[in-house]
Parts: sequence; C-alpha cells; structure tokens
Amino acid sequence: MATTPMKPLQVGLLGIGTVGLGTWTVLRRNAEEIARRAGRPIRITWIAEKSIERARELTQGATDVQLTDDAKLVLANPDIDIVVELIGGIEPARTFILQAIANGKHVVTANKALLARHGNEIFAAAHANGVMVAFEGAVAGGIPIIKALREGLTANRIEWIAGIINGTSNFILSEMRARGASFASVLKEAQQRGYAEADPTFDVEGVDAAHKLTIMSAIAFGVPMQFDKVYTEGISKLTQEDIRYAEELGYRIKLLGITRRAAAGIELRVHPTLIPTKRLIANVEGVMNAVLVKGDAVGATMYYGAGAGAEPTASAVIADLVDVTRMHTADPEHRVPHLAFQPDQLSDIPFLPMGEVETSYYLRMRVQDRPGVLADITRILADREISIDAMIQKEPSEGEDQTDIILLTHRTVEKHVVDAIAKIEALPTVKGKVVRIRLEELN
Repeated sequence: MATTPMKPLQVGLLGIGTVGLGTWTVLRRNAEEIARRAGRPIRITWIAEKSIERARELTQGATDVQLTDDAKLVLANPDIDIVVELIGGIEPARTFILQAIANGKHVVTANKALLARHGNEIFAAAHANGVMVAFEGAVAGGIPIIKALREGLTANRIEWIAGIINGTSNFILSEMRARGASFASVLKEAQQRGYAEADPTFDVEGVDAAHKLTIMSAIAFGVPMQFDKVYTEGISKLTQEDIRYAEELGYRIKLLGITRRAAAGIELRVHPTLIPTKRLIANVEGVMNAVLVKGDAVGATMYYGAGAGAEPTASAVIADLVDVTRMHTADPEHRVPHLAFQPDQLSDIPFLPMGEVETSYYLRMRVQDRPGVLADITRILADREISIDAMIQKEPSEGEDQTDIILLTHRTVEKHVVDAIAKIEALPTVKGKVVRIRLEELN
C-alpha cells in the first residue's frame, strides 16, 4: 500500500550569515537523506535578513523561499512550524525567540551568549507554551556534546567536564607553542585568517568559553544557568617562557572550561591550565574543540571535532531541526527536557567561589641567586600546607645574579595559594610578580 508523502515541515530562518548560509546549503544538499531520517521533508520557506539583496545572492534566486527584512513577518506567519535564530547577540535575538515561543513555534538556536544569560527565562517560556527550544549548535560547533550530555550519558552521575571550547584561543596557544611566537603576533595572524574577530576579547579573555561552559554545567548537574558565577581568566597574559617551562615538565597549556561536582558545590571556571602532555585532550591543536566528560558509570569519554565554521555548526542546527520534527507531534511531557532534568527537578546546589576551589598549581618566580631563598619560599608554602610536587631551578645567565624557580604543587585550596603568593612576593629576594597557572591531571 502506498503511503501518502507527509507535508513538509516549514522553517523560518532568521539571519543568513556564516551559519545561516551553511544551514541553507547543507539542508538543500542532503534534503533527501534528512527527510528519510526525519520522516518528512524539512524546508526553509522564509528567510529574514537585514539585506534582502545579500539573501537573494546567497540563495541564488531560489523561487521556493520568501525573503524579507522584517523578522516579525516570519515570527507571525501561521505556516511556519520552526524558527531558526542565527543572528547572534542578545537583542533583538531574545525578543524574536520569545515572540516565536509566544506564537507557538518551536525554536532552534546556536546563540550561546543569549542562552547563558537568558536561557532560564527562554526555557520557562517554552515549557509554558509546550514548544521546544533546541540548541546543539550553541556549544562546540559540530560536536554533538549537548546530545551526549542530555541523552547518551543520562544513566550517569556526571562528575566533571573539561573542554577546549574556544577554537581561536586554542589556535593561538598551539601556534605560540609550535613556533615560539608571542601572543600578540599570533593573535594578528588569527585575525588575518578570520579565526579571531577585530575585537577578540570574547575569545581570548575566555568569555565565549564561559558561555558554553554555563550551558554544559546546567545540563550535567541539573542546575539553572548562572553565567555570572563563572570564574573567567583568558590567555592574553601567557608568555612564551611559561609555555616552554610547562613543556619541560611534561605539560601543555590549554584554555580549559572546567565544571566539577565538589563536596561543597559546583566548580565553574575558565582559565589557562597545565595538562599532562600524554592526555589526548592536551594534543588537540589549532581551531579544533574537544570536550572530556567523566561519568561515574562510563568513566571518561571524549568528544572531538570542529567547534565552529559554517557547515560544522549547520550540522548541529539541522540535527536539532530533525529532532524537533520527530518530536513535533509528541506530548510535551515526553520530550527530552531542555536542561536534561525535569524542569521541576532542577536543584539549587551552590556554585563554589574560586577561592574555595581545590586544584594544583604551577608557580614561577624570579629570585636573587643566593643561599636560603628556596628555604624561605618552601617555608611559606609549608605554613599553608601546600606541598611541592616538582621543582626546576634555572642556572643564572652569565653575569646575572637572578634566576627563575618553577614549582608545581599538589592539590590545594586556591585561597591558600593566593595568600602564599602575596607573602612570597613580599620577600626582598623575590623580584616582581609570581606567575600562577592552574594545573589539572584530568585522570
């Protein structure tokens, strides 16, 4: 018996920039395959873009799509089933998404900044209106990490997540290590290659990674999103010598987003981190992303791939479109909850302030080369119960009376280290500031 072909699901696309164009391209190229998986065709029938000329050029004059410069026409159109928001930024994206939800439309978005800051409000509105908001493209581009955390690992009590989730800063660190170049010169190259924005602050100061980490932490631990609780430190102050010393000690420096379930609360932090060179994640180079997730039943699992770019991110956006299409007619109670846990089951576990976090440390100090200096430093550390794991003391250069001492500590509480550094910097034999970089074994 012949089955009647199902009516296509109609999609309104807001924004045809890099990811918007990637989504348009991949959806058309793989239309047949996608329809076989989704159970019905998925078509972009409307595109809202500030410049209609640009949209017309990019869609190559396709006749089966309506173009407009007024997003409200798409949001109000009764034929549109799903709105895909790819304009980025906070406003007007937030207003558009809330309007789409109020109009009973499902939403797919790749907007991490918006979700990290307003996700709780958006998910509550979606829940109240019985629609879905899907956001796989918001974290780590084409890597299906949201799906893995929400569904694949659902049997596990997640213990921690550590991720290289910003390609721009990973590219910069990879190049600094490989070529011995300075931060400033590699940043310039990243901008020329289009990896870094003209204003690279979000990438190099860890803000972009913090947005993504906020989302992953909420899903891993069943807590509301609280972007303001992320401790954020970027890579702009990292120097060539620390990258070199880390290498000598058997470590690589990566900008990591880390969220961990500790006894007193949840750690939520983004900062440069020494990782043992033998770990897989330490060897992720260039603009690639990787996320390491530790579950109690499964152990450590790693997800690796392109964290940005037109088609990798489109891959995630379209996977969301297929999910929404499949669940479109399902009773809202049977859908996967936005943050993996049922909305009334989110917990209010506190986030730990950075001073209470326990980790290990790399400390580099410039000292006068004379007897007793090391004894003074180790006594300050011992008084705060900070034990030393490894140490390098460099020979002073010809004719110099100063040298570098590098210490690696065992795990200890951050506030004790901050206190010890202040005391060490006050020693008359110690010159300038102590460099401190956190260290994680990730085993």
